[in-house]
Amino acid sequence: MPLDAHALLAARAAALSAEHEGAPAEDVLRAALGLGSTALVSSFGADSVVLLHMAAQLDRAVPVLFLETGMLFPETLAYQRRVAETLGLEDVRVIRPANEDLFLYDPEGDLHGRDPDLCCTLRKVRPLELAVQDFDAVVTGRKRMQAGTRAAMPLFEAEGGRIRANPLAAWTGAELAAYMDDHALPRHPLVAQGYPSIGCAPCTTKVAPGEDARSGRWRGREKTECGIHFAGGVVVRPDGSVATGG
Repeated sequence: MPLDAHALLAARAAALSAEHEGAPAEDVLRAALGLGSTALVSSFGADSVVLLHMAAQLDRAVPVLFLETGMLFPETLAYQRRVAETLGLEDVRVIRPANEDLFLYDPEGDLHGRDPDLCCTLRKVRPLELAVQDFDAVVTGRKRMQAGTRAAMPLFEAEGGRIRANPLAAWTGAELAAYMDDHALPRHPLVAQGYPSIGCAPCTTKVAPGEDARSGRWRGREKTECGIHFAGGVVVRPDGSVATGG
């Protein structure tokens, strides 16, 4: 994307953030859905049902992109189906990694242990980049309180040539729980078992009382994000070697 075009997009995102800071999440989501063709990206994880419920109240036909990495917990797959049915979501798109990538780089299904960054690139980043190409904007359920890397996250931002909206950016865990209670929304079954943040099964562990909610993700590694919300990431060269993108 040309520098001037990105600058214009970033300026638009900044203006939207300033306009909606402090506004109800539903208003932020409504604004995001009015930006053109918009998709909601959801992991159907621990508190994903909050944003999905808000979206269903506004437009049940909004495209929902669900990354099925091939390594999710069975409970997540069952929960995805239950939530989609409960909320009446009409356009859930199950996004999967390319068979060719898995054959070339992860034929034994153990890449997550050898190179988790590359594993996330093949199973999450690449598939999602392809899935969002035709959209003007995407909506995520990320929150500032989830991690230090998200503490300054704006409501709207420019990323990958489109606007990305984060309607729940300022929400707390207590607000999420209260919303789910108020609307009698189904909970992810793994939350009660000690998984407050849920990703792929091999890279997610239980969290002890007092630990950060995301401490169970890639435990023991410096890795804290899968990379789907950042430009660049891991680049696979033609010779099969990898490098960090910019």
